[in-house]
Amino acid sequence: MSLHPILSALRRHKAGTILIALQIALTLAIVCNALFIIRARFEHMARTTGIDESDLLRVESTRTGIDSDTDAGKAALNASIRADLVALRQLPDVADAYETNSLPLSNNLWSDGYSFAPGLPPAVPTGLYNADEHALAILGVRLVAGRNFRSDEIVGHGQLGTFQPAVIIVSKHLADSLFPHGDALGKQVYFINATAPSTIIGVVEHLQTSLVDSSTDGWAWNSTLLPLRLVDPSRYYVVRAKPGRLAAAMQSVPAALYAQDPLRVIPDGAGDDDVGVQSFAQIRAAAYQGDRTLAILMGVISIMLLAVTGAGIAGLSSFWVGQRRRQIGVRRALGATSRDIARYFLIENALISAAGIAVGIVLAFEFNRWLMGKFELTQLSPAYVLVGVVMLLLLSQGAALAPALRAARIAPVEAIRSS
Repeated sequence: MSLHPILSALRRHKAGTILIALQIALTLAIVCNALFIIRARFEHMARTTGIDESDLLRVESTRTGIDSDTDAGKAALNASIRADLVALRQLPDVADAYETNSLPLSNNLWSDGYSFAPGLPPAVPTGLYNADEHALAILGVRLVAGRNFRSDEIVGHGQLGTFQPAVIIVSKHLADSLFPHGDALGKQVYFINATAPSTIIGVVEHLQTSLVDSSTDGWAWNSTLLPLRLVDPSRYYVVRAKPGRLAAAMQSVPAALYAQDPLRVIPDGAGDDDVGVQSFAQIRAAAYQGDRTLAILMGVISIMLLAVTGAGIAGLSSFWVGQRRRQIGVRRALGATSRDIARYFLIENALISAAGIAVGIVLAFEFNRWLMGKFELTQLSPAYVLVGVVMLLLLSQGAALAPALRAARIAPVEAIRSS
């Protein structure tokens, strides 16, 4: 079929042609980037924390009526933490428990940096977790080199910023960042402002830091475990429930803590900063709520744009079929088959779509370049543009198919009478 009559017809309908082509271009640009963002958010949410998340819960507790600035107060808090842990470990629903400052995905980052000599600028940042000799087993992280903490190495200390641990356990990612040759075990490093070194006694396979914000993606697995019991009125207990007894443990753990001290405060979890009692599944859901919302929003926007574009193509094609009933009748009278008529409208629509897609490809990459500058996105993969092109071609042809078939059913006599 010659393209000349199709191009001539499009020149006579410039407004509609340009409108649909621009709609296709904008839809392609937005949908490609939306799919790219959705994929990035799902990849972000699928990142492994490195811990065994099942049957794990966290409870926030604040001890009242004790002055942590005095030696007597610190001793009382240290004793209360020990007593709490003894009580929790004796519960029938609990396998083990330890006290800490934070957990992966908790968005409660305690951080520092490492250097190789005192006074030097930090070379590598790290997230910090308080731990004891029970922590590795409770978290389910795998020790790939070295050893665990011993009970005699756990120090009760009141201020994390002034604590200089003699020994530390680090994630493999952090160990490789500090010592690329894989010989981190036994090496000494210095925290910021530290005057004494810390010796790496163990390396765990994988352990994510507490933040999920993209600004920390470069060191999201640079984690350090400190042999520290933070002597503070506010603390977190991480509890490993026995298999299948997580729900029961979430009830019995706070009850046991209140039995130890009825004046303590365990938040109900209703406030923005309140933790209360949370399973790790709840921690994960809260951490990635923004990612899920963004992915859903991008999906809804994409579906709406595709629906509007499809409706626009179908509407314009139907309008043009109605306008050209006489021309269709003449062509049928001159010997054109129903297939010829349908092919004419589908080719016409394909030409408009091709023009819109060509512009849309350029817009997609330009839009991505703008997003990269504003929101720290990575470069758009051509694969997503290819997917978008295929989607728009199928959509445009599918939307034009019904009007094209309707045009093909127009009889020559009916078309002439309608004129």
